[in-house]
Amino acid sequence: MRKPLCIKNRMIGQGKPLVCVPIMEPEKDGIIRMAGQLAARSADMVEWRVDAFSRAQDLNAVREVLAGLAPVVGDTILVYTFRSAKQGGLTELDEDLVYDLHQIAAESRTADLIDVELFSSGKPEKEIRCLQEMGAHVIASHHDFAQTPEPEVMRELLLRLMESGADIVKLAVMPQSAEDVLSLMRETEAFHRANPDVPAITMSMGGLGSISRAAGETFGSCVTFGAFGQASAPGQLPFEELRQMLDILHRAAGGGEG
Repeated sequence: MRKPLCIKNRMIGQGKPLVCVPIMEPEKDGIIRMAGQLAARSADMVEWRVDAFSRAQDLNAVREVLAGLAPVVGDTILVYTFRSAKQGGLTELDEDLVYDLHQIAAESRTADLIDVELFSSGKPEKEIRCLQEMGAHVIASHHDFAQTPEPEVMRELLLRLMESGADIVKLAVMPQSAEDVLSLMRETEAFHRANPDVPAITMSMGGLGSISRAAGETFGSCVTFGAFGQASAPGQLPFEELRQMLDILHRAAGGGEG
């Protein structure tokens, strides 16, 4: 059994889902300014999408942004993500450079969570262990922007993500029908029931799947993504409104005050 995952005094995988807000700014000043604004609004998590950074290939420039973020994020959890174009990101970089970007994030001690695309890395399990040994927590992720796979495929994907040894597993899929949304939520609930100590993030993207972003406490998804400015994926709800929705659902489920 895994130990409960607690980062910056926030339990991940228990109770009301945390709200993570992506930062899609292209320049250093905008990234740091937005992180400060979100920290001031008591955001649970912010995700710096490094693929949106205009100088993502410049390792020293990335180091400078991390150094600038360190004093402003405070108690807000920082997720560090380079999302490849194949997985819905804004740019494509060589696998070795992405590996170096992950190493920089871990070395900085500023990033609390580092997103590793499990099926984009040559030796993902080795990389995940290395990042964890450096003191970072890791999200093993997979995104399918074309479809919602069959239930048995999603089941296998979640198991493979878990078996990587990452601290959190993440699966995002694109629905073509309401049944697709239900399918993702059923598989999420089944995975959570079978592996209650493994934090999982799942979502059905697009407007059709928006309900999945608010239903995590019921079905077993521990983090949801809300937009503050530019959304990082289709179907993201506004950050403040999403937080209010989660509070209402949490109270209705008997969880007390938000």
